[in-house]
Amino acid sequence: MANLFRVFSHRRPTPICNPPQFFPLIHTLTQPTQNNINDETSIISIIDSLQKGQSWNTLTEKFSSVKFTNPIVQKILLQLKEPINSRKALNFFHWSGKEMHFEHGLPSYCILIHILVKARLIKDAKAMFESVLTKDFSEDFSQTLAVLDSLIDSYEIVDSVPFVFDLFIQTCAKLRLVDDILDAFKLLFDHGFPLSVISFNTVLHVMQKSDKANLVWSVYEHMIDRRVCPNEVTMRIMVGALCKEGKLDRFLSIVDRMHGKRCSVPRIIVNTCLVYEMIENQRIEEGLVLLKWMLQKNMILDTISYSLVVFAKVKMGKSDSAKEIYEEMLKRGFKENAFVCNLFVGAYCEEGRIDEAIGLLEEMASLGFKPSDETFNQLIKGCSLDGRSEDSLAFCKQMMSMGLLPSCSSVNEMFGKLCENGKTKEADETLTILLDKGFTPDENTYSHLISGYGKDDNMEGLTKLLFEMEYRSIYPNMLGFTWVIISLCKCRRLEEAEKYLKTMKARSFIPSPNIYERLIAGHLENGSKTRACQLYNEMLGAWQVLSCKQSESGKTSHSSFKGRIQRLTQRL
Repeated sequence: MANLFRVFSHRRPTPICNPPQFFPLIHTLTQPTQNNINDETSIISIIDSLQKGQSWNTLTEKFSSVKFTNPIVQKILLQLKEPINSRKALNFFHWSGKEMHFEHGLPSYCILIHILVKARLIKDAKAMFESVLTKDFSEDFSQTLAVLDSLIDSYEIVDSVPFVFDLFIQTCAKLRLVDDILDAFKLLFDHGFPLSVISFNTVLHVMQKSDKANLVWSVYEHMIDRRVCPNEVTMRIMVGALCKEGKLDRFLSIVDRMHGKRCSVPRIIVNTCLVYEMIENQRIEEGLVLLKWMLQKNMILDTISYSLVVFAKVKMGKSDSAKEIYEEMLKRGFKENAFVCNLFVGAYCEEGRIDEAIGLLEEMASLGFKPSDETFNQLIKGCSLDGRSEDSLAFCKQMMSMGLLPSCSSVNEMFGKLCENGKTKEADETLTILLDKGFTPDENTYSHLISGYGKDDNMEGLTKLLFEMEYRSIYPNMLGFTWVIISLCKCRRLEEAEKYLKTMKARSFIPSPNIYERLIAGHLENGSKTRACQLYNEMLGAWQVLSCKQSESGKTSHSSFKGRIQRLTQRL
């Protein structure tokens, strides 16, 4: 989960305006202007009329000559900031807007909202929030954050209450204004305004039901990071998010393997998912900090906590340190668990310690632990990279016998080594079995087989693969195209080879010099010198493009290419 917080450089909160000072200091006294006197007189007169409960018509008749400004409006509102005068403040705001046609600014809205929330006039405050959040006061700044900034600035001068920010967040959620919600959370907590679990739940619910589901886990993480304890409603929402993402079964399985038995407690599953994915995404330190707090609040089980710490150490490449923590876990009376064993098998494979990995796999079998599909995939890859292609094939077959399918990447790794070692036929037969079980190959899968059959001069096997790829609408990769064209040239099937050359270029591959050399040689043998010359010129152009790309990446061009040009030039 990427960090979505912007870096804020807010000014220090300053009051929007100051209430009138009726007793200024002597050394600051200046001769008041006529306009200031008139403004103060108007303010006092308007407040007096509001206190008397005069009608809008009366107010309009009395003050039709008053030119309202933002400072005047704000001063009047601040004079009416106490809860007993909140209705009068609201009345004045609407009257000045509708009858006097005054366009209220953002600060005036926020001052009034503070007054209404402080007086517990929640319905009216919500209406004002909905109005101000849908107005456009700022062109260069997020409207949501602009309103929040103004609320924070006017908070102290109105002597407001923290609930105003909960109401702000809940209204943003209601209006689906959640794009900047994480920035809003951070801004509020940085200013010392904690939010309630209800506000978090409101945002989580809206995000989970909308197309903003990708932000759900970021909000939940922020909630835990700020030490806001989730409740049952939170857990229901987060389990719903797991279902929507298709992750629930996976994490149920992970928790079961960590705990050693079935565990369906929502908070355990959700919190395990949060920390697991933070560690998996290399946000290890942050994940462990949250894990520590969860453990203190009994939000996660000890066995799962130990397993996640081992997972973190393995992700950091510290398998020996992970082993020490696991041994400490066993000394404290906890049992071995399948999750940690699978982790160590994978770690040993990545470190090239294949014998230890296989030994641990056998130990797992004696404990009754079933290897995960990820463990099998790591064994298949590890054995292939270690040159033990027969072992990798054996693990692939064992995996299939258990009703599991290997990943495409592990199959490609295995096929690459099998084809290099002249066992293309065996790899092809394995692919047939995999396809029957629902395996989905990619261009690399077929390209390994094509290169193998090409090296073996097995045109029958290669042709069969080409038909199958055409049926599945799969194109070869660079390696595959190269061996298809070379093999077709060997069989003098130049027309088909040219067809694949055209497709190759259409897919933005630059044909290698070897491809051009084979095609040119084939056309010369057929007496088609004109086409051979065309391909020669194409090759020169392709070589220049390739040389430029290699120069940009700091590589050198093919050392043998110039020699090939000289030979072909002589032949032409």
